[in-house]
Amino acid sequence: MANQSTGLTRIIKAAGYSAKGIKAAWQNEAAFRQESVAAITGIIIAFSLDFGVIERILLISSVILVVIVEILNSAIEAIVDRIGSEYHELSGRAKDMGSAAVLFTILLALFIWGIILWSHFMR
Repeated sequence: MANQSTGLTRIIKAAGYSAKGIKAAWQNEAAFRQESVAAITGIIIAFSLDFGVIERILLISSVILVVIVEILNSAIEAIVDRIGSEYHELSGRAKDMGSAAVLFTILLALFIWGIILWSHFMR
């Protein structure tokens, strides 16, 4: 059934669905909680140190991206688990690829943070 809501009502409903998703991720996914705490810590550090605007944007967006990819990975895992608990090669592949996406995003964030912190403190 198509969503009949439009305009502001649709935006309000979408915000409610998003809040439910964040709540579900927080309650059911330890990795989401850990990465959220790390992201909040990173954002505090990004605002605490004397960085330029571009550097600060890169630092903050990289940690937010990790949280976003973790939510997508959790969604993939939930769908696969919903389909069935028996092992299937494609289900395992989907979960492994989601996990790999999170890993690459974390590595990207670490690279960005490493380069910016190194250049900031090695002047």
